[in-house]
Amino acid sequence: MALYEMASDVFRPIPEASFTELGVKERGDLQRLLRSQIEVLGDDLYVLTEEFGEWEDSRRRIDLLAMDRQANLVVIELKRTTDGGHMDLQAIRYASMVSTMTFDRAQQVHADFLARMGEPTDEVKTRMLEFLGWEESDEQSFAPDVRILLISENFGKELTTAVLWLRDKEVDIRCVRLRPYQDGEARLVDVQQIIPLPEVQEYQVQLREKEQVDRKKRAEIHDIRLRFWEGLISLARSRGTRHATIKPGSYHWLGATAGVRGFGFNYNIAQEHGVVELYMDRGQGEENKRIFDRLEQDKDTIEERFGGPLLWERLDSKRACRIKHRIERGGYRSPETEWPQIQAEMVDSMTRLEEALKPAVDSLGL
Repeated sequence: MALYEMASDVFRPIPEASFTELGVKERGDLQRLLRSQIEVLGDDLYVLTEEFGEWEDSRRRIDLLAMDRQANLVVIELKRTTDGGHMDLQAIRYASMVSTMTFDRAQQVHADFLARMGEPTDEVKTRMLEFLGWEESDEQSFAPDVRILLISENFGKELTTAVLWLRDKEVDIRCVRLRPYQDGEARLVDVQQIIPLPEVQEYQVQLREKEQVDRKKRAEIHDIRLRFWEGLISLARSRGTRHATIKPGSYHWLGATAGVRGFGFNYNIAQEHGVVELYMDRGQGEENKRIFDRLEQDKDTIEERFGGPLLWERLDSKRACRIKHRIERGGYRSPETEWPQIQAEMVDSMTRLEEALKPAVDSLGL
């Protein structure tokens, strides 16, 4: 987007420039100005030091190291290039290096920085505590995370793609563009956070929080189902049934081959009910439907052997077919004290389903 001066009767365009053309240097100009006016970046930050690189076997330096109101450390990397170079990779490395910094060490680092700047160092701790709103230092609450701010004249697609991917992985990394303009003798800079856009940042935070809650719920469900299947397989093993050697998993189903290609005897468990079924999928829809129709011709005999009605699902809109029985006693959300009864009914139903279907399946000659 262009920058304009709004005159009385016209929008006058301000010519865009580059930091290189303007003779602006990264360290001598951008870094020097930002360390004393960090609020230009539009974030509530407190600069701890610049050119920080106190680690072994490395000559690299963090341009600016700051902290935010939540006591997170903030790695700030500056480039005057038009694509940002490889600053994302550098910043990730730096973030990992400072992630173990303590409050006491941050205090020492800040004191050294102020001394180099010719400022008093006798109230370093007080200044840091006031910014954080703390009454005293708290090592457990300091640096819970490390954020990354990338500052450049512009950003290339390769870099922005990497940043968006990292944000999807819950890395707090942001891009702020400093776009220079030349208006006569005046040098202007348009400062814009472009990733994430400020207008959607709050929404993205809320969405990420929801995703975290959803992941926790899914993990809980997986754990519950795993424990349910462990109990069912233990019962199947004690009775020597077809599923005795199946390894319990965390999915909603558990299956074993019926001894015929494409046929499986499956257990399914939902929140409030369970299912035992013969699932048929030999790879071709027409063959599956033809086999289903032949079995359904013996429906009365099969259901009589089973001891009750079954659900015959031809599934015309799908390739597979199934014959199943639904257990209404309960599912994995039932109290765990009721699980043994539910599991016993499911194993009993599976045994009856296998016995009821075996003669008809054998007669197919598959």
